[in-house]
Amino acid sequence: MSDNIITFVLMPSLFLAILLLVEVGRRIGLKRIAEETERARGGLGTIEAAIYGLLALMIAFTFSGAASRFEARRALVVQEANAIGTAYLRLDLLPAVVQPPLREQFRQYTETRLAVYRVLPDIEASNGQAIKAVALQKEIWTGVTAAVREAQPSASLLLLPALNEMIDITTTRAVALRTHTPPIIVGALILLVLFCSLLAGYRLVDGKLFSMNLHRIGFALVMTVTIYVILDLDYPRMGVIRVDFADQAMEEVRLGMK
Repeated sequence: MSDNIITFVLMPSLFLAILLLVEVGRRIGLKRIAEETERARGGLGTIEAAIYGLLALMIAFTFSGAASRFEARRALVVQEANAIGTAYLRLDLLPAVVQPPLREQFRQYTETRLAVYRVLPDIEASNGQAIKAVALQKEIWTGVTAAVREAQPSASLLLLPALNEMIDITTTRAVALRTHTPPIIVGALILLVLFCSLLAGYRLVDGKLFSMNLHRIGFALVMTVTIYVILDLDYPRMGVIRVDFADQAMEEVRLGMK
């Protein structure tokens, strides 16, 4: 989902839809208030409390899931940086003559892996960098496996597992990047917010005009911002909330490759 779509299309549309449904609910409430008995109001209040409670649970669980995925993505960046750094250091186990070209390939690989995520939200450019990184992985693996034959037996036992971890983490990060809140859950949350807007407006039949407008705008703003934050956490390479700061770990690894 594009950040531009979320910011400039979905969120303003949601804000206006909430305001509209609050007003629709208020007008329905004005027509029904004369016919509604105290007993009926009590029954409706129970139903409304259950629906509002469901909305609170949906928001809490959706936000918790998005926040967990955000933290997992941040941790994976550090994990990949550590894997690259470990594999790079273990090149010392190889014969000195084969180390320089492999170290240069590691530098290029680290720069390419950084670029895979830094060019986002340009998906096409990111895919291009990912293809380049895969090609470098194959070159590094071929070079290392050829070099360990001439090294001590301990070299293969230490270097190859580290290299394998460095390669495997790229798949884990790619899957994590594509893992988001299922669209059906986002849709259900938005529908629930809209329905609760109707219920809120139904009860907003008394009071001064300024107070009613303040409550309507405040409710619409809070609900819209909450959903935006949830979606922004789910797309941390595209919105305001980002994991770019974690790339510093990869950058430090690259700068340490001399």
